[in-house]
Amino acid sequence: MNFRRNKKNNKKINVNRLQFVMAIIFLLVGFVLFKLYELQILKYDLYVALAMDQHQVFSKLNPERGKIFVQNDPYIFGKNLYPVATNKEFASIFAVPEDIHNPQEVAEKLYEFFDHEEVLREIEETLEEDEYFRDMYDEEGNIIDKQKEEFRKIKKEIEAKERKEQIIKEYIEKLSKPNDPYEPIRNKITKEKLDQLLELKLEGVYYTMETYRYYPDIRLGSHVFGFVGNRDAGMYGLEGFFNEELSGTMGSIKTERAAQGGLIIINDREFHKPINGQDLVLTINRSIQFVICEKLSKAVPEYGADSGTVIVMEPKTGAIIAMCSWPSYDSNNYNKVEDVRLYNNPAIFDQYEPGSIFKIMTIAAGIDSGAIAPETVYEDKGFIMVEGWNKPIKNSDFDTYGPHGIVDMVTVLEASLNTGSIFVMRKTGEEKFAQYVKNFGFGEKTGIELETEYAGDIRGLTRKVIRPVEVATASFGQGITVTPLQVITAFAAIANGGILMKPYIVGKIVSSEGEQITEPRQIRRVVSEKTALLTSGMMVNVVDGGHAKMAAVEGYYVAGKTGTAQVASRDRSGYGDETIHTFVGFAPVDDPKFVMLVKLDNPRNVRFSASSAAPLFSRLAEFILNYYQVPKER
Repeated sequence: MNFRRNKKNNKKINVNRLQFVMAIIFLLVGFVLFKLYELQILKYDLYVALAMDQHQVFSKLNPERGKIFVQNDPYIFGKNLYPVATNKEFASIFAVPEDIHNPQEVAEKLYEFFDHEEVLREIEETLEEDEYFRDMYDEEGNIIDKQKEEFRKIKKEIEAKERKEQIIKEYIEKLSKPNDPYEPIRNKITKEKLDQLLELKLEGVYYTMETYRYYPDIRLGSHVFGFVGNRDAGMYGLEGFFNEELSGTMGSIKTERAAQGGLIIINDREFHKPINGQDLVLTINRSIQFVICEKLSKAVPEYGADSGTVIVMEPKTGAIIAMCSWPSYDSNNYNKVEDVRLYNNPAIFDQYEPGSIFKIMTIAAGIDSGAIAPETVYEDKGFIMVEGWNKPIKNSDFDTYGPHGIVDMVTVLEASLNTGSIFVMRKTGEEKFAQYVKNFGFGEKTGIELETEYAGDIRGLTRKVIRPVEVATASFGQGITVTPLQVITAFAAIANGGILMKPYIVGKIVSSEGEQITEPRQIRRVVSEKTALLTSGMMVNVVDGGHAKMAAVEGYYVAGKTGTAQVASRDRSGYGDETIHTFVGFAPVDDPKFVMLVKLDNPRNVRFSASSAAPLFSRLAEFILNYYQVPKER
């Protein structure tokens, strides 16, 4: 009986075991089926991509950035070009710390190779600017204070030693980092410099070759060109304005790993050729640009100015022949600039009250409207009262010469009389005068192909109700702001028979698909041809017999006007002691080859622009006329 019961129980246990095993098998099969479903259906794309990644390589292909060229021929556009922005291979130096057994030795050699001369040069420049040591030399540069000379030597040695120790310490810290496979040392090293470094055979120091933007001649100024930043993006100037065109289009290629380990192209559809950037051919002339930048860099310290700008334009077309400002910077080493405001191009960015040069616009408006003629006269009392202003507005020479009495419009320009400008504006009419100012292009951007252009401010002339004092001061260039480019464009309209041209600096854009040529574009006729001729003749009198005698060029009739503008105080409550000197002129007057603006900011060594901007104009104009071989006419 017990045997039967045990047999029955054993049979029941076996059935339970079988069911348990079957359940386990069922779960395992279910799990396997689910994983197969997950692999083949749910995550199919992922695992295919991972598998393909083992066999295929996708690479981006960088296009070559477009180049920028300037003219190198005085007569034929595009005949002889010079690259001012191109691409060049440089070495990037790096270290692998784990490969360096003696960081101290390598650090000392790196200092001697890269930093020693640079440190000494920087210390020397600092000592030269130190006023304490300036009186140790006589006028001929001979040392007259031996004690200061000795102190200077000691100071230089101490500073050089301290700088050396600090730099070597920084190198050692870099070269001693554990588990560091890459430590950058220097970039943009020339091939010649690299060869010299390789001769030292420094352990753990290696290099890679990379392509960088390169500007061959930094003497041509950098404000026009701008620079290319860390992420290969153009910044400021032409590089910024035309970044998309210069950058080109990225390409790509997909390859497979061959059995031997090499790479092969799958098919033509997997290869997309990069499209190189477009080239810019500028209207700027290399020789004129170089001379202007060179002479401006000397004139700024000569006249004790803070900065300066020169622009040269072809009046018949609006083409910019030269544009330079000082101080400048090196586009190759843009990151060494201490004040980022230096990146802005003063020729289009700086807004200032133009002063007496604006009287040319006032006279032209008066003649063109029929309100005055060159022989029109008025009585100059030396000052004038204006409605809404309780102080008299005086001529700049009132304290010296007093009233000029009965004078004509030619004398108004020759003597630069503020009262005469107000007289002309009133005869023209406030609203009509304001319209002429706008027609000359003031208060709006010129649209030149450069980054960071400003429009100036003539809001005092555009209100529904114009205040008499604002339009009165505007007639002689106060209370409004303009940019240097706006001024030269307006003067170019006078030189061009009264027609305002759109200024441009890119003469041609070249791509693989062809050329896009910039055609000169007329904006509007501002004044009649007769008005332009009469105004030009009056400007010749300013140079021949007025304040601008120092702007004259022997053998040529030069038309021009000086301007010494006061600088408004920071709180806009009045004017301080600072001034801005400007001269704008063109030559030869009968068939102008160029119009040029010269602007010097806050000259301390001279009082008026007649003794600063005017003579600088003369020197530059003489070179340009000789360069173009313009025959003398007088």
